[in-house]
Amino acid sequence: MTKLHVLLAQAQPAAPSGVSSLMQLAPLVLMFAAMYFLLIAPQRKKQKAHEKMLTELKAGDEVVTAGGIYGTITSVKDDRFVIRIGDNNAKVEVGKGFISTVIKKTEASS
Repeated sequence: MTKLHVLLAQAQPAAPSGVSSLMQLAPLVLMFAAMYFLLIAPQRKKQKAHEKMLTELKAGDEVVTAGGIYGTITSVKDDRFVIRIGDNNAKVEVGKGFISTVIKKTEASS
């Protein structure tokens, strides 16, 4: 090998310009945007709807807990609901976050 071949083999590639480094980041940015719109945004929307549902619950509403227990709200406390379950009118206190679904809302009195 000649000295020219050795020098060419050791030569460093040209540094990437600003545009090409920006193009390398574009797929990463697009992946993050897709993740946001496909996963994060719908989850936040669902969470806000659940929080709104919890604030609108009152005595007399029929609900289902996260554990699958059906019951009727008898009273509302700061951080929990008192729910009547079963035919023997047993009452259970359930944390507000554990109410998953409202089956039937009571009509507002006029």
